[in-house]
Amino acid sequence: MKNLKSFFFIVCFVISNLVFGQQNRYILALSKGEKKLIVFDYKTLDTISRIAVGDDPHEIVTNPNGTLAYISKPLMNDNGHEIAVVNLKTLQPEKTIDTKPFFIPHGLVYLNNKLWFTAQGSKAVGIFDINSNNITQVFGTGQDFTHLLYVAANENRFYTTNVESGTLSIYEKKNLPPYMPPTGTLPPNAKPRTEWRQSLVNVGLGAEGFDVSPNEKELWTARPDGHIVVVDLDTKMVKADFDSKVQGLHRLKITPDGKMVIVVSVKTGELLFYNAATHQLEQKTTVGHGAGLYIDKDSNRLFVSCTSDNYIVVLDLTTRKEIKRLNIGRPDGITSVIVK
Repeated sequence: MKNLKSFFFIVCFVISNLVFGQQNRYILALSKGEKKLIVFDYKTLDTISRIAVGDDPHEIVTNPNGTLAYISKPLMNDNGHEIAVVNLKTLQPEKTIDTKPFFIPHGLVYLNNKLWFTAQGSKAVGIFDINSNNITQVFGTGQDFTHLLYVAANENRFYTTNVESGTLSIYEKKNLPPYMPPTGTLPPNAKPRTEWRQSLVNVGLGAEGFDVSPNEKELWTARPDGHIVVVDLDTKMVKADFDSKVQGLHRLKITPDGKMVIVVSVKTGELLFYNAATHQLEQKTTVGHGAGLYIDKDSNRLFVSCTSDNYIVVLDLTTRKEIKRLNIGRPDGITSVIVK
């Protein structure tokens, strides 16, 4: 009987590993100083691996099954044109995507087997089709420093900040009537058409970091002069503009429940917690010169990349207290992933 119990335990253990052992969960962080992707254990935040990805890694996204990570490498002074791809099953470099003739890729979104990217050196947003391994569509913004990116789940809208033009691009896929020629008479084959159209909203010079509310009704962005701007996405107009009195505002995130907006200053190291409904400041703390923010919804943790300080601060969003500090050379983009 004892041997039978032992045998049963071993069988259960093996089956459990076969079923569940194939999934790994990580926190992924980019180190511009080390030119690597740093892989952390999701729970303990212990370092698991350091993967070379090349010069100037900035932003990171993963595919839905978590097997691949995509990392933009802007190389602003050298007209960068590469997105590194890392295999998260083997924790090894996979390949490199060449974005030429679109230069300085930065913001990234992965959606429906498409990798959307900003090409700030080309004043554009591009779509790289994963299946065909080609850039299949490009949208010109005509604006300077097209930087960060948000794409709606239905792919009929996207938003990008144009930092040096001080504008927000709102691109929409619209159903339009047939084009009326100068003759004033429609040709026999005239038909309605579907086209992308851009609207520009003036949000002020330097507006960079932004986020969209969960109901996709508002977009919040922040400027280095301390102003926080709220855009109504239905009317495409600024509905609020208020001064935080904190210089160097850089990035912001809206909490998953839509109730709180968190803004970080890369100049003063302050972290601001604003009530999304009232626009009132609820708390201010100092964490370090934050250049990037990531909220992990499942663990209710906030990760702040303090690039010039060479560490990442991890906070519990319930208590807003620091949990851990991760030493990493010039950190930037952060995300979490389940590798299936």
